[in-house]
Amino acid sequence: ADPLLERVFSNLVDNSIRHGGHVTTIHIHYEIADTLFTLIYEDNGIGIPQEEKGQLFERRAGNRTGIGLFLSAEILGITGMTIRECGKPGAGVRFEITVPDRKYRIRT
Repeated sequence: ADPLLERVFSNLVDNSIRHGGHVTTIHIHYEIADTLFTLIYEDNGIGIPQEEKGQLFERRAGNRTGIGLFLSAEILGITGMTIRECGKPGAGVRFEITVPDRKYRIRT
């Protein structure tokens, strides 16, 4: 994995703690459907309001909030990965990180 992948997950955990409200559980797992490999990060916090989802990964000049998710998306993009938020407001976040076909390996 890209050595910076750790920073992506560190940022997600930090955001859960700082902005998630009552987060008590963070779950990281993966799903494979056909050739699509998806890493999933979920928490049980307050989630993200629908009206904010479209701006999550934008760089906001002059504002310290939001830069972490922007950088996370940029880090993932270097290796062709993408990230999106699919959680339900009020029920926690769900970030899905899609890994390009044949760019992953599972060790058992």
